[in-house]
Amino acid sequence: MTKPYEGLFVLDAAQGIAGPYCGMLLALCGATVVKLEPPKGDWSRGLTARAGGHSVMSTAFNRGKKGVVLDLATEQGRARAGALAARADVLIEAFRPGVAARIGLGPERAKPDAVCVSVSGFGQQGPYAERPCTDGVAQAFSGLVALNAGMDGVPHKAGTLVVDVFTGLSAFAACQAALAEQARDRAAGAAPRRRLLDISLMQAAASLMVLPLAEAGLLGRLPAEMNFPAGAWPAADGAFVMIAMVREEEFVTLCRELGLPDLPSDPRFASFPQRAAHKAALRPILEAAFRTRPAAEWVARLQAARMLCERVNTPLDWLADPHVQAVGAAPLFAQPGLGTLPFPLIPGLGAAGAPAPGLGEHDAFLTELGI
Repeated sequence: MTKPYEGLFVLDAAQGIAGPYCGMLLALCGATVVKLEPPKGDWSRGLTARAGGHSVMSTAFNRGKKGVVLDLATEQGRARAGALAARADVLIEAFRPGVAARIGLGPERAKPDAVCVSVSGFGQQGPYAERPCTDGVAQAFSGLVALNAGMDGVPHKAGTLVVDVFTGLSAFAACQAALAEQARDRAAGAAPRRRLLDISLMQAAASLMVLPLAEAGLLGRLPAEMNFPAGAWPAADGAFVMIAMVREEEFVTLCRELGLPDLPSDPRFASFPQRAAHKAALRPILEAAFRTRPAAEWVARLQAARMLCERVNTPLDWLADPHVQAVGAAPLFAQPGLGTLPFPLIPGLGAAGAPAPGLGEHDAFLTELGI
């Protein structure tokens, strides 16, 4: 795995997931990343399973960093933090808009050619800039929850922190683009210029929703469901089977395998739009058919017919899957104080080799820097 950012110094003054994930990905690419925490620690240390001052959440998004503690409520703490910021090639912060500048961690304290990443809920400007935001709030605000209605008709939040993680990935991608532009300017002999990146959970959630948002804006109404009866169907053993459909002929194949060969000839079910319009009539017919066999049997049968389908796994099912194990998709990772746990490889980058730092574990590093 290449380390393109060796020699890059990053100050990660963010807490939670989005900002720290960006910092962790930079560390994975070779950067020296200093994780700055308050005396009580990043709030992520108190969430999910935890032991020895670590949690699964804080470990997942802070591997490979150096950890230091500074009390930004004190003048001395702010001065030392400002000295760190002045050294940083990349400065990551996730305070409420305007707070970073007040405590000495704003872009004006960074190097003239630094990349400054500000992560917030709704962005640095606008009427909602001061609003607090979380992954679930961003999912709701963007429309993601509204489009994730279950068979019960109730809109549901995604069961993982998808917006937080995607915001971190978005910050990492924007940061890489800024670093590449910076390198091009240096090669051309251009004057140093700071890059200010405004990364918000709101915008990241919207980018996840690019297709339904664009289509709704074009039509002036909510678009019809794209490909019903794609979705999760309950089998005889209580497990669920996920069906994906992208072509009309796949509905004919599905009905044949379900023992319902005449169903596609019903004009109510002749196309994706018609099936969506008559969902209430079609759903119980298909559900009754799926309940006649266990999930494994349906998956084998439908995959043999070249249908796109899989059993709906739990995270434990995924970890135990023979393909996942054969390709080493989630190698075990030893986190001192917490234990050994599996972390999925990051596509194209691999696995972070170094543990997440303990609270203030590398405070001596400040002395090495003369801070």
